[in-house]
Parts: sequence; structure tokens; C-alpha cells
Amino acid sequence: MNRIFFRFFVLVMLSITIATFAIYFATSRLFGDPLDDIARRQAAAQIFLLEQYIDKAPADDWLVRLNKVREVSGVKFYLVPLSSVRASLPVQQHAALNRGELVLDTANKAFYRRVDLHGESYIGSAEEVIHAQELPIDIDLALKMEAVRYVIVALFLLVPIALWSRSHWLGLQELSRVADEVGAGKLSARASFKTGAIIYPLAERLNHMAGRIEGLLDAQKNLLHSVSHELRTPIARLEFALELLRSAADDPALEQRIVAMEGDVAELNGLVNELLGMIRLDSRQALQQASFELAPALLGCVDALDPLAAQPQVRLDSALGSMTGDRRLLLRAVGNLLRNAQKYGNGRIALSARRVDGVEIVVEDDGPGIPEAERGKVFEPFYRLDRSRDRSTGGFGLGLSIAQKAVALHGGTIAVEQSALGGARFVIALPA
Repeated sequence: MNRIFFRFFVLVMLSITIATFAIYFATSRLFGDPLDDIARRQAAAQIFLLEQYIDKAPADDWLVRLNKVREVSGVKFYLVPLSSVRASLPVQQHAALNRGELVLDTANKAFYRRVDLHGESYIGSAEEVIHAQELPIDIDLALKMEAVRYVIVALFLLVPIALWSRSHWLGLQELSRVADEVGAGKLSARASFKTGAIIYPLAERLNHMAGRIEGLLDAQKNLLHSVSHELRTPIARLEFALELLRSAADDPALEQRIVAMEGDVAELNGLVNELLGMIRLDSRQALQQASFELAPALLGCVDALDPLAAQPQVRLDSALGSMTGDRRLLLRAVGNLLRNAQKYGNGRIALSARRVDGVEIVVEDDGPGIPEAERGKVFEPFYRLDRSRDRSTGGFGLGLSIAQKAVALHGGTIAVEQSALGGARFVIALPA
């Protein structure tokens, strides 16, 4: 936000500067150089003497009055040939000189003007020019005055602009905060503005959007929760019916069919349990925070694995110590990763943990790995790679999603990489 405000401030300053130069060049083009006008005002006294005192003298008294002015004025007045002045002045000023107008030489603090056009002041006056030097012209002072005017105008423009921008800046900060909270899962966050605020319509639309998202997700969670609970009743009836059928059946072929059906029911029951677990994680219920020793907890997680499947090689840092969090959720995340490695590994699994600005837990295997293009998708619910869709590996595509949510609730992250064993490498990073 600070960067946006600074850029806007710089843009306004540049606009004012460009406008100042545009005004200067437009004025110069239409009405002449403003610096000449400033210099003319500063030399107004000497011009007044020339035009109102010397020029109004009778023909035989013109030179007398010029000499009187020379005696009392600090400005030096000279009579110089017209030809030499034409040679020294720029060509574009010759026309004004020929018309008998006063021509300023601002850089040299001087001006030129023909005595007269018809030789009426004295003999030969038509071919001579009055050259006034050391005029009290100070362009630097004039430029400083213009700069002060520019600064004052800029300040009077920027102060209301800054106040107006500040209200927008604070409003955008509030909207940014609400957007961050909604993005982080706090869907109840809302922006609060007075109805007269300029940013109020945008805030209302953001609040409406957040409300719609919250309502849709709540409806989805409630539906999923209700369906999952409703499924438990027919599943229980199916289990009871299969037990009755088994007790009444003596046919071995029927027994095999009953076993297969029990497997399907168990799989369906597992799916319901996974869905309910996902709902509890999404509802962000209060974590059961407690301090526990990490190394024994991870070893207990290994002991809970299927003993008939490949067992992991365990490398735990001796300085793991304890950490505070929901022990059950964290171990469930690690257990899901280990079971995932057992399913897809070819016999080699590794579990390691160490302290590196927090806690880092790594699970890797020697299986087929996960393509780089799929690594961002494997944490999505129900997403499974094509090679794992067969019944031999099982699973519902919820294990990695549950693991990621459990880690995220503790402020950590989980990432998938290529393992040195050849398969996938999952890295859990938890804050200290």
C-alpha cells in the first residue's frame, strides 16, 4: 500500500511539473518569453525615463536630457551605430529594432532602442541606437520567486490530494486485510465502512462475495456431514445382514462372496470415517494443544503401521526434544504419509526428523515417485494418480489432503519432492 501511495504522489508531482513547463512554453509561444516580461518590469524605471523624459524633449534639447539622465542614473546609456547593433543582435530581433521598439538583452542586463526612425532628435539620430547597460535585472531572483510560487501551488494541491489518498489507502488496507483473512479460511471476516466512504461499494461487494462463499462452503460441509452420518446406518445394517448370511450359509462359494462384500462394506465405512475426519479439519475446531516428546511419538506412529508391509528406516535427531500441538492430528499426518509410502514403495521406506529453525519431518520411498506436474494436485481431496486407481493399492485420495490440513492447522507446510531413493519425498516443516 505504501508503494501505491508513493507512486501516486510521484505521479502528481510529475504532472504538476509537466504542466508548469507546458504553461511556460505555451505562454512563450503566444505572448512572448515570460522572462523578458520579468526583466522589463525590473527595468521599468529606466524605460520610463527614456520614454517619458528623454523622448518628450524638444529636438534641440534631446541630448541635454540624455546627459542629465546619465549623471543621476546608475545605468550607463551609450549611443552606438545602428549597423553594429544589427550585427550583434539575433536576426529574429531585427524586425522589432527596425520598428523602433525596445529590445531587451536579458542575459547581459541591457536593452537597445533606436533614437528615432526619421532623424528628428538630432542630425544622424536615425542611424544611432541607445544602448543601456547595467540594468537592475536579476533573473535568478525572479526564477527563485517562480520556484516558490510553484512549491506553494504544489503544496496546496498535494495536501488535499494526500488527505483524499490517505482515506483510500486506509480503505484498501482494510480490504487487503479482509481478503487475506478470507483467503486464510476465516470466512466470517468482513470489511466495515461508513456508507459515505468512496470505497464503500467495493467493500460491500467483497462482503457479499465472502458471505456467498461462506454460505456455500457451510452448505457443502453440512451436506457432506449429513450424508456421511446417514450412510452409517445402512452400513451397519449391511454388516449385520452379512453376519446373519454367513451363519446360515454352508456353501464355500457363497462364503467367498460374503468375504468380498464385507470388504466392500469395510471400504465404504473407511470412506465415511475419512470424510468425517475431513469435515472436522475444515471446521477448524479448537486443537487439543499439549506438549509432547516428538521422538517417542514418531516411533509410536511407526509401530502402528501394518507389520506385514515394508517397515521404514528411522533416523531421528537426538535433539528433537518436545513440541506443542495436537499430537493426534500430527501423528495422523505422518501416519498417512508412511502408509502412502508402504502402498507405492518397492520395499524401501525412510522416516527422518530433525530440528532446523523448527521441526522437519521427512518420509520417502523408492516407488515410482510423483511427476512434477502432478505434485501440486496430489493434496486435493479425491485426487489420485492414474497408476493408483486399481484395487491393489486402495485408498480414497483423502490421505494426503488430510495430512496437509492437519499440518496447516499447526502453521506448517508440507511439500513433495524427488527422493534420493528414487520415489517420492514428503517434507513436513513445522514452526518452532
